[in-house]
Amino acid sequence: MASCSESAIDYKGGKVFLRRGGSGQTLLFLHGAGGIPAWLPYLDRLSDRYDVIAPDHPTFGQSDEPAWVEKVDDLAYFYLDFIKEQGLENVHLVGQSLGGWIALEIAVRSTHSLASLTLVGAAGIRIKGQPAADLFIMDDEELARALFKSDALAEQMLAMEPTEEQQDVIIKNKVATARLAWQPRLFNPALRKWLHRIDVPTHVIWGDSDRIIPPDYAGEFGGLIEGAAVTMIEDCGHLPNIERTDAFIDAVTGFCDRHAA
Repeated sequence: MASCSESAIDYKGGKVFLRRGGSGQTLLFLHGAGGIPAWLPYLDRLSDRYDVIAPDHPTFGQSDEPAWVEKVDDLAYFYLDFIKEQGLENVHLVGQSLGGWIALEIAVRSTHSLASLTLVGAAGIRIKGQPAADLFIMDDEELARALFKSDALAEQMLAMEPTEEQQDVIIKNKVATARLAWQPRLFNPALRKWLHRIDVPTHVIWGDSDRIIPPDYAGEFGGLIEGAAVTMIEDCGHLPNIERTDAFIDAVTGFCDRHAA
């Protein structure tokens, strides 16, 4: 596995932790509620083709917990500032789950520096009668079995024994997610009406057996964002980047390559 660089930037008096690897057109990956524990294989494979930047959102992971983060909108504005201050252009923005919601909030505000938008099992809206799973009432076993179609992967996740430091980060991420998405659960009631403002090529990727955010959301986003392409990944739960890495890489790179600067 290729290495990545690790660094931290200052923003409004706090540190934001970044992992970065590869070269080429920039791909900014926004993680979900569980964070990114390391430079995982899917990031490494993406870095074979792109300059991949994978931050820990402010309040998550190794980033600081600034008081100014009160809702997802604040993270959207942070990333708009980040893109500008880092001089990034023609960015492929990829958001997974909670990160997909952040990516949507970015894109409805400005797509000036974006080449494309990819949503992977994204939160952010609600279909009446089909709410996302309530992450806040699930125990560890319920969550693991909901994240994956594969029982083997769920068992593998449950068998892992985090270090004390890793456990602290897990708790930190859970608190950060609750801070941002407790009420209403994992969506912004005002977001849906602004999705028409997204004017860059958009790709919606979903696991066909997602038990966190139902697969019907893929078609819903596809209908709300003009021209959006939808890819359903077979035999896959909420984390196609982990559970079906080959299919995920093919879907992401195929779309981004077609919309390269």
